[in-house]
Amino acid sequence: MKRRKWMGLFGGFCVVGCGGKKAAVSTRMADLPWTKMQDEWEGVSGGAVEVGEELSIGWGEGLTNVRWKGQVPAAPFELELKAKRVNGTDFFCALTFPARGPEQCVSLIVGGWGGSLVGISSIDGKDASENEIQKIRTFETDVWYQIRLAREGESIKVWIDGEKFIDVDTTGKTLSLRQGGIEECAPFGLATWQTSARIKDIRWRRL
Repeated sequence: MKRRKWMGLFGGFCVVGCGGKKAAVSTRMADLPWTKMQDEWEGVSGGAVEVGEELSIGWGEGLTNVRWKGQVPAAPFELELKAKRVNGTDFFCALTFPARGPEQCVSLIVGGWGGSLVGISSIDGKDASENEIQKIRTFETDVWYQIRLAREGESIKVWIDGEKFIDVDTTGKTLSLRQGGIEECAPFGLATWQTSARIKDIRWRRL
């Protein structure tokens, strides 16, 4: 009887203790605080940039580059934003971020190379139109798209409207920015190419 009683108490401890631990793990992500990224943007080159509740990025002859002046997200992190193309036919969101610190940045391209390509520039020296992780998706003008990016360890994952578009392991790969004007966005910034766009609800959190 004593043995059965002891086992019952131990079992009860596991149900409460182990269950509590499992619940803590499952809710950890939901409890992590978000940091809004709203006011500390500056236009660097290209078209006009207006900073407010929405970030307005104007049409440029080529790139319009915008750089973040505040605290830069550092891996591991997760970032969300909403973006839409207002005018033009090329990428309306090129998100440059530090993949392995500020000296090794890459850009997430959304709606590039004619308006429909999603990819990362650059991996092993190949930009988003050349490397193997590129995907094609139709993007309508004046429609908001929810973009989510996670950088954890050597993984880069990207979702658009909840659908996973990129899931790449960068272990052993060379990561860099495409040479040219996009380098003005480093270590963290946004850009468009011959396209005007609006971006809002930008926020990030440590993982």
